[in-house]
Parts: sequence; structure tokens; C-alpha cells
Amino acid sequence: MKRILDPLDECIIAELTRNARAAHAELAAKVNLSRNAVRQRIERLERDGAIQGYTIRLGEGRGADTRINALIFVYRYDRMRGADVLQALRAMPEIIQCEVLSGEFDVLVRVSAASVERVHRVWNDIAALPGVENTVTSFVLSSVA
Repeated sequence: MKRILDPLDECIIAELTRNARAAHAELAAKVNLSRNAVRQRIERLERDGAIQGYTIRLGEGRGADTRINALIFVYRYDRMRGADVLQALRAMPEIIQCEVLSGEFDVLVRVSAASVERVHRVWNDIAALPGVENTVTSFVLSSVA
């Protein structure tokens, strides 16, 4: 059973959002709990799905500019009946966001890869999935926010 987050949980999540590598002792000092209590809360938040993973932000020398970002719009034959395509998309590590849409296309996939060639391979993998009728790919030229 999933619990409702209390203010301490929210505070821990906020601190981990700022720095996912923060030590339990550091978090404990910020939320006025023991290190062990913070560890137990984090484990519960992970178990309950409030925390579903950790990620990195690239810093100096390997900036976000070195990543190639693209949007792939996917149109399925069966208009999203079944979850086979979505399950396959979840398994692709370059896919950083996947949105089910209304309108002409069924799914919007945001890809972040190390090279144009890798984006092309991801596109090939998506296009080859059973049930995918068509795709449209756009490369991101710049981000405003």
C-alpha cells in the first residue's frame, strides 16, 4: 500500500532532487532526523515508488551540449491498444521521456544520445517494433528553458 507523503518525506525528496548523492548524515541534519531514520524513509520512498530512480547532470568538460536530443513521434497500427510498444520503449536507455498523446500520433519519445548515429539506431529500433506504422523524427536545435 502506498502512503501519502508527509512534510519530512517532501523535504527529503527536495534535498535529494538538489543533490542525489547527499549522504544520509547530511540529509538527517537538514530534516532534523537521525541518519538511520532518513535511510529508512528513503528506502520506503523507493519501495513505494515515490523515488523511482536517480540521475546525473553533466558538468564541465562534458556538458549537456555534447548530447544529441531528438523527438520521435510514433504512430501505431492499433492506436495504442496493448502495451507492447510502450514496454519496448521503456527498455531503451536513450529514451528519457515517453508521452502517450491524443491526436494524430500516439506516442512522443524524447531521445538523448551521444551521437547522431545512436539516435538513428534508436529510431531504427522503434520503427522495427511490431505495431509501429510510422514515425516522424525531429532533432532539437536548442532549448529555451
